[in-house]
Amino acid sequence: MNRLPLVDAHCHGVATGPVGREDLELWCTEASVPPPVGTSYLDGQLGFALRRWCAPVIGAQPGAPVEVYLERRAAIGAAEASRRLLAACGLGALLVDTGLPDDVDLGDLGAAAGAPAREVVRLERVAERVAATGVSAAGFADAYAEALGTAVTRAVAVKSILAYRYGLDIDPARPGPAEVTAAAGEWLRTPGARLTDPVLLRHLLWCGVDTGLPVQLHTGFGDRDVPLARSDPALLQPFCAAVEPTGTPLVLLHCYPYHRQAGWLALVYPHVYLDVGLTITHLGARADAVLAEFFELAPVGKVLYASDAYLLPELYLIGAAQFRHSFGRLLGGWVDDGALTGADARRVASMVGADNARRLYRLD
Repeated sequence: MNRLPLVDAHCHGVATGPVGREDLELWCTEASVPPPVGTSYLDGQLGFALRRWCAPVIGAQPGAPVEVYLERRAAIGAAEASRRLLAACGLGALLVDTGLPDDVDLGDLGAAAGAPAREVVRLERVAERVAATGVSAAGFADAYAEALGTAVTRAVAVKSILAYRYGLDIDPARPGPAEVTAAAGEWLRTPGARLTDPVLLRHLLWCGVDTGLPVQLHTGFGDRDVPLARSDPALLQPFCAAVEPTGTPLVLLHCYPYHRQAGWLALVYPHVYLDVGLTITHLGARADAVLAEFFELAPVGKVLYASDAYLLPELYLIGAAQFRHSFGRLLGGWVDDGALTGADARRVASMVGADNARRLYRLD
């Protein structure tokens, strides 16, 4: 399992400059403010996993104190640290969400990881670029369709952050032209306003479906902007049913702590998939237990590996190393119990690690 091929099916760019203690603290958590005095965000599963998996790669002892880790990281330099950490992931491809404000050079990121980096287009980001052109409310729908068509020319998927902007409890129906024009008029009235209108968000989502590319949707936990109670993927059941006739795949990202609901959706809807990104990275040594719960209902052909790594190259490696370790332990337990043969375990590992992503995103 240590050499299991992986496709990171959802990730982001990394910072290129030096990383200090405050950076490491915040970037290893979904929090947005420093920890209280006397506490550390690194005293948790992700911090323990960082010291376990990343320290040896930059020349420190496994479990080295954070101060020692940072000293060693600074000594080799940020560029070399990124190169070592990304190369150690052993990735076959990276599917990169380019919708965050930070510029992502896919060529540089792929070169550092030693694997091709392919783009995932964020639907809301395209809408914001269209709005910045001064488009009229009446012209918004056509302008968005044209811009999205151009944006996805070389993309492997699109992504929605509906969960952050409104919540997943939406009307599943495609909004009509008059509704879209009215909602666009309200949004465009305040230049630079955050896009939170549920009608427009639904419109973007359906435009994503129309591309025929897999549509990734953030579900479950994230930073504190997400309304967690409304990020339960079970709320998407009516939308899953509405999209089913189109055949467009829906990929539920992250899912935790609603991963069992996501597994059920993947079981009963042929076009619904899920990935374990963010969850495995943040749960560290507890990933074994939660991975087992992902597979209680979800067919193995519907589950994909991802890291959701952002800013820190360490997050790429933590996700990859922890997944290989925890999934290997899980499959080994099933083999020992007689639930799987060794051949089955190897086949399942290959499917979830890379083969499912290569098939779904047509990477070959």
